[in-house]
Amino acid sequence: MKQAIGWRLTALLLCTGLSLLYLFPSLVGPQRLPSWWRYVRPFLVTAPPEPINLGLDLQGGMHLVLEVDAGQAVANTVLRRAAELRRALEREGLRGVTVEPEGGRTLRLRFADPRDLDRAETVLGAYREMTRAAGGEPGELRLTVSDAEASRIAEAAVEQNVEKIRNRVDQFGVAEPLIQREGRTRIVVQLPGIKEPQRAINLIGQTALLEFKLVDDRHSVEEALAGTVPEGSQILYEKVVDEKGNVVRRTPYLIERQTLLTGDTLTSAEVRLDRVTNEPYVGIEFDREGARIFAEVTEKNVGRRLAIILDNTVYSAPRINEKIPGGQAQITGRFTVQEARDLAIVLRAGALPAPVNIIANLTVGPSLGQDSIAAGLRASLLGGLLVIVLMAAYYRGAGLIADGALVLNLVLLLGALAMIRATLTLPGIAGIALTIGMAVDTNVLIFERIREELRLGKTVRAGIDTGYEKAWVAIIDSHVTTLITAFALFLFGSGPVKGFAVTLSLGVIINLFTAIVGTKVVFDWLTRRWQVRRLSI
Repeated sequence: MKQAIGWRLTALLLCTGLSLLYLFPSLVGPQRLPSWWRYVRPFLVTAPPEPINLGLDLQGGMHLVLEVDAGQAVANTVLRRAAELRRALEREGLRGVTVEPEGGRTLRLRFADPRDLDRAETVLGAYREMTRAAGGEPGELRLTVSDAEASRIAEAAVEQNVEKIRNRVDQFGVAEPLIQREGRTRIVVQLPGIKEPQRAINLIGQTALLEFKLVDDRHSVEEALAGTVPEGSQILYEKVVDEKGNVVRRTPYLIERQTLLTGDTLTSAEVRLDRVTNEPYVGIEFDREGARIFAEVTEKNVGRRLAIILDNTVYSAPRINEKIPGGQAQITGRFTVQEARDLAIVLRAGALPAPVNIIANLTVGPSLGQDSIAAGLRASLLGGLLVIVLMAAYYRGAGLIADGALVLNLVLLLGALAMIRATLTLPGIAGIALTIGMAVDTNVLIFERIREELRLGKTVRAGIDTGYEKAWVAIIDSHVTTLITAFALFLFGSGPVKGFAVTLSLGVIINLFTAIVGTKVVFDWLTRRWQVRRLSI
């Protein structure tokens, strides 16, 4: 029995000490940690302790609802397939074939020689998801994305947008963000504790579609601006900004519509400093396929200008002086270091398959969060105080032991939240309050069983042992059913519901530990060491 008391007491002290250690940064604040703290952190097995993360409803932040433009997702896919088709037809030796998008879901192919249609069959056979129709002229063919394929593209675009936005936010450095799909085309983004809301909006909402296109030097920009835009070309602008970020000039460019290369083949994007001007720029590198295409483009177009375009804005249009085989390029502009860093983030995370529109932008102030925390703490403290008084009044000495277990329960629960880096929300505080009631319920079951055994004339030691044994089945049943409910809430719930499920699950598990190990070791110690003959219960 002494050995049983020893290991339980050791486990109790170890868990309590570890919980207090993980709670320490939350109690004193991250800026007020003592100097000896740096010697403690390396000895911890799990991640170093940090203050408990607070949810959006407690510390304030941003709540965004984004609408995905599914139609543009289909149009972007059609544009990519147009570029694929051009390259595939060229590899088959078919020259003089024009591939142009039409109406968002259709590609129009025009062959210089109608007889080339048969030769192109091997290439066109790979696009079975697109329906074919003969054009109005000989040698003309139209490929249209079917309704089923358009729905699949839209569905995939929303899912990909969720992942890419999550990647951007992770690199942005927001703790415990919530990014999830809502309905068919909407995405909910919650950013607790965000300090730069406009920067976050720019980072999340930017499509970041990087394209390389040739500048149309064969036609006049002035004539295009006057209304005569050549077929197959478009007018795009380069924005010149001042040091404050205000647009001071817009330079027009006449750009060929054909996309030669996109950012899909990027492997890296890093902020670098120009050795001459000391201004930041973004250096990019392509994968093997992208480097091959880039080398082909630069080799075939020596002497022409290649525009680097991001979201239909020209960032630079350098002249190609020679073939560039290394698969490296750079995006220049009058960036600040922060702007260059954000651009590198979105390029590394990848372009959104479809643009998003912000349809709801709510900012929760930290003062509201502080009011919620204060109200939750007041409710928990009041409820806990009433429980402590009632338990002490009704069960006397045993009630004081249960009160100590209740306080220990809260310490272990908060320590566990800090240890697993869980986010504490307002419903999470409600879950903590609920565990207080469950902890009392567990001790009530045990104490009533002990009372019954003592009434039957058993000794204190036998009454305690039998009371715990008989109460064990009822305790397990109630806690397991609660755990199943909490697991279902966590699995199928979202946001605040998950916060409630986390605190409830931890509270149930810790409650079992404090009731079976914590109070039991106190009773065993009293009856074995102090030889208590009469129990105050």
